[in-house]
Amino acid sequence: MAEAAESPGDPRTTSPRPLFAGLSEISISQDIPVEGEITIPMRSRIREFDSSTLNESVQNTIMRDLKAVGKKFMHVLYPRKSNTLLRDWDLWGPLVLCVTLALMLQRGSADNENDGGPQFAEVFVIIWFGAVTITLNSKLLGGNISFFQSLCVLGYCILPLTVALLVCRLVLLAKPGPINFIVRLFVVIVMFAWSIVASTAFLADSQPPNRKALAIYPVFLFYFVISWMILTFAP
Repeated sequence: MAEAAESPGDPRTTSPRPLFAGLSEISISQDIPVEGEITIPMRSRIREFDSSTLNESVQNTIMRDLKAVGKKFMHVLYPRKSNTLLRDWDLWGPLVLCVTLALMLQRGSADNENDGGPQFAEVFVIIWFGAVTITLNSKLLGGNISFFQSLCVLGYCILPLTVALLVCRLVLLAKPGPINFIVRLFVVIVMFAWSIVASTAFLADSQPPNRKALAIYPVFLFYFVISWMILTFAP
């Protein structure tokens, strides 16, 4: 049985038209400009060039970092509530202070087993392990400060104790005696209090109000251990 012829006007039998079939029939008039400015504006280029540090010399980079470290040292020497250490954190200053303390607290040679003083690695590990522990404690208590920001503040606030160690080493050049010890004790206590005040000025506001004491207590122990090593140091 032959099939019935399909009517050409029947919409049900018309084949579907391709989706983009009519695009080939569209032409753009020559009177319509199609070109445009796709280059970056000059001001944006200049701003991007100024903010980039890839094209600056090594000397400029070193001087810029040294100025930033010096400004953070000034914030520690004159403690006040500021977000400079938290916003522009770095670990160059803490590293320099930690190495300086470890070198000056090192007693004797590494081959002397009878020497009871701390060695370089012991001081280095005590400082960084204590800073990491305080940072983790701060995060567990709900503090809104990042890990490296806390390390930056704790490291920079060692500066007063580093000054105390320098003074104590100068005092130890004199004849040992009770006055010598009293002077060293006074210097260490003052610088210990200075480190506590400086660190709390930056870290206190980052902790919940009802947990500030729990966050400050490990900081007290951290700087107390460093102060004790400085006070008991004897070349």
